[in-house]
Amino acid sequence: MHKILKIVAALLGVLGIVFLVRIISAGDDAIKSGESAGLVDPMAYVAYIILGIVLAFVVFFVVKNLFTNTAGLKNTLIGVGAFVAVLVISYVVSGGDTRAYKLQDGIATDGQSQMVGAGLVAFYILLAIAAVSMIFSGVKKILSK
Repeated sequence: MHKILKIVAALLGVLGIVFLVRIISAGDDAIKSGESAGLVDPMAYVAYIILGIVLAFVVFFVVKNLFTNTAGLKNTLIGVGAFVAVLVISYVVSGGDTRAYKLQDGIATDGQSQMVGAGLVAFYILLAIAAVSMIFSGVKKILSK
């Protein structure tokens, strides 16, 4: 399996290099004008294939590890639960804005405004948690010496 993966990775790498050389040789002006879309599209497909393969392997090995390591499953569920709790708290705390925000498709609704606010509040909460944990870890490390 390892040899097969190395061969597939090498083939995709060589394919990517070939498409990259073709794109570079076409020049910026040809790409911008859309004349050489036939050069860019295959490179994008190679990138999509690589992304799909990587995501499939990541999901497979994460799920495999979760079911083989029950202590890790417990810790993962605690982390996911804490993250969901932060998201719920953020949504409840943020309120819909009464001002009208113009979007490309029209005007943002109160629900959309509340979701944006919830995202910002969640970001701030997670930022504060990260900062406190880094400070706590640094102080603990200094005091243990």
